[in-house]
Amino acid sequence: MRHFDLCVIGSGSGNSIVDERFADWEVALVDGQKWFGGTCLNVGCIPTKMFAHPADIAEEARHGAALGVDTGDVRVRWADIRDRVFGRIDAIVAGGEAYRRDSPNVTLYREMGRFVASRTLQVGDEQFTADRFVLAAGSRPRLPDVPGMSDPELSGRIHTSDSIMRLEKLPKSLIIVGGGLVAVEFAHIFAAYGTQVTLLHRGGRLIRHADEAVADRFTDLISRRVVLRLGQHLASVADAAGRIEVGTTDDDGIEYFFEAEQLLIATGRVPNSDTLGLERAGVRVDQAGRVVVDEYQRTTADGIWALGDLSSPWQLKHVANHEARVVQHNLLHPDDLMASDHRFVPQAVFSGPQVACVGLTEQECREQGRRYAVGVRDYAGVAFGWAMEDRDHFAKVIADPATGKLLGAHIIGPDAPNLIQPLVQAMTFGLDVRSMARGQYWIHPALAEVVENALLAVDLDG
Repeated sequence: MRHFDLCVIGSGSGNSIVDERFADWEVALVDGQKWFGGTCLNVGCIPTKMFAHPADIAEEARHGAALGVDTGDVRVRWADIRDRVFGRIDAIVAGGEAYRRDSPNVTLYREMGRFVASRTLQVGDEQFTADRFVLAAGSRPRLPDVPGMSDPELSGRIHTSDSIMRLEKLPKSLIIVGGGLVAVEFAHIFAAYGTQVTLLHRGGRLIRHADEAVADRFTDLISRRVVLRLGQHLASVADAAGRIEVGTTDDDGIEYFFEAEQLLIATGRVPNSDTLGLERAGVRVDQAGRVVVDEYQRTTADGIWALGDLSSPWQLKHVANHEARVVQHNLLHPDDLMASDHRFVPQAVFSGPQVACVGLTEQECREQGRRYAVGVRDYAGVAFGWAMEDRDHFAKVIADPATGKLLGAHIIGPDAPNLIQPLVQAMTFGLDVRSMARGQYWIHPALAEVVENALLAVDLDG
């Protein structure tokens, strides 16, 4: 039986672990997914943002008249956008796989792997052992178990984020089931491209992870662009003369039916832990299906590490990349372990509008019984907001009134993912609100002044 020094399961962030410092290690890289390179590269962060940017441009063009710019009808060339995206990504994927195949110390297995015993993996017809394993097998879209979902006659009309971006043509109508970041990003994309979008969500507001004020404002703004139906629980899918019919019930049990050309299911993702036979390896999995790890990313089995969507409650690429660097260090320096830092994990939603957040929300502060102070400023209150004729968006910061240290930050509006980065930095390195607001220059009249003004609006003790 063949033996390796290290086996990495998953070719996303896990693949980045093996660099020149592992040149004298015999490494097995195992990934049986359709595409090499993981979720972010193939069906997640990168392609969706390459679709979202043209959507942003289309929306801006439609509203140019308010600024004195008449653009006429906006027409989107779906095939050109799609082919630009995947013409680039597919080439990167192919090159990355070829590089690993040619790596002299790496054996690439493009089949699913499953543990058959402690530190023993079955891949296809082969079994092998390894001294160390890194579990980085990611997650997959969750498909609800409702009548019609597995009907092969409907398979070409029911999509997840794995398939929706590779459609042959732009649908005239699309139903999206979900209310999280995947659902609302695709709602923005397709609505901007001219598709009639119906968004069905079981909750009372969208992006519920966000601060309530941000989530409420976002829900209101996107409802002006799509048909939004809240409190809708998916009950069935069925053929409707070549279209697709989606049945739902509300909280009172009343039935509703919606029709469209295509259906996108965006109801979350589940870890791929159930595909790995982890019980045979002594690796514990929690009730949510996540592999249990300690602060060093070690699992409950000696010599086995885990990272990313498989083990993390934050299904975010920047978290997986951070954890991969931690695991890499700990593999190379077993006597000087590094812990992951999950104190201030930022999140962004590249929808219309954009949203970014880090740290505690106001409702979490209340639930924890914390004293807190809030500073809120509208984009409309700064000069660049005037330039954009922005009346809808704002920045909100939350601080400890005694120390001035930031507890959280929440921004809704253009460039939110960029505007929040200095606030992430301030929280990470302990910079207080007053020092941040007055201890540096803020470029005038840049949009970042909305952050400055929000900081100045915080009412601190003393």
